[in-house]
Amino acid sequence: MTDWALAAGGGDREAADRFVRATYEDVRRFVTYLSSDAPGADDLAQETYLRAMSGLARFAGRSCARTWLMSIARRVVIDRHRAAAVRPRTADTADWQTAAERAQPRHLPGFEEYAAVLDALRRLDPARRQAFVLTQLLGASYAEAAATAGCPVGTVRSRVARARRELAGQWRAEPEEGGPGAG
Repeated sequence: MTDWALAAGGGDREAADRFVRATYEDVRRFVTYLSSDAPGADDLAQETYLRAMSGLARFAGRSCARTWLMSIARRVVIDRHRAAAVRPRTADTADWQTAAERAQPRHLPGFEEYAAVLDALRRLDPARRQAFVLTQLLGASYAEAAATAGCPVGTVRSRVARARRELAGQWRAEPEEGGPGAG
């Protein structure tokens, strides 16, 4: 993967295509979990690749290309949150929450489970969620996750362990409410 990124930085379009195809699903899942915005994940992934492709010529391969790409994805999500925080929100209905809930797909296979896991992850501290998603869902090594988060490996291990405990506590605490442990 890193070889494809380096070749793409040198102008090899085939290598760029391979790099994107090999990493797209991981980037999409990562931005989905970090942002808690499944419908907007494709936009976030696309923004990640726009930034990455414009910076490929400067990518020197000092780290794994996947780690470099996930760092860009993380910054894209942070930038999106910052932009959303300063943007005014308007609604043309008094009951906007009910309208939003009705617009969500409900009868898709695995929807309830997906929604429950996303909700459980959303409750985690953002740093713990990032470490958990990178290592447990995307399969990144602890070293790669540490490089992405800009912290020591031991911190990532601690965050993942705490995230596991918190998630397990959520599953035990909510079975009667239809939470992640229900069913």
